[in-house]
Amino acid sequence: MKKSTIKAVCAATTLTALALAPFTTVAAEEVRVPVKSQAERSAEADLPRTGVSQASVRNGWGNPRETMGPVGDPPISQWHYEDFVVYFESDRVVHAVLKPRR
Repeated sequence: MKKSTIKAVCAATTLTALALAPFTTVAAEEVRVPVKSQAERSAEADLPRTGVSQASVRNGWGNPRETMGPVGDPPISQWHYEDFVVYFESDRVVHAVLKPRR
């Protein structure tokens, strides 16, 4: 192909693309996550606080349904209750989270 033909094809392609650009559509799906719902539920729930001992958790909430760990260094373990999970580092609560409602 000649250089002038290649230039003409490129120019025609560019002009066509620019002419059709306003007619192209972009579609996106909007996902809504109820951010506030976890905070509302945790305000209602009586969850163990950070720093509380395993003995205090057992006294306040009873025996967990399931325990996992300890794993790693420092040792991390989980206590699973019906509505929430408590994470311990050694003997102290690191975090407690509500299980999702199903």
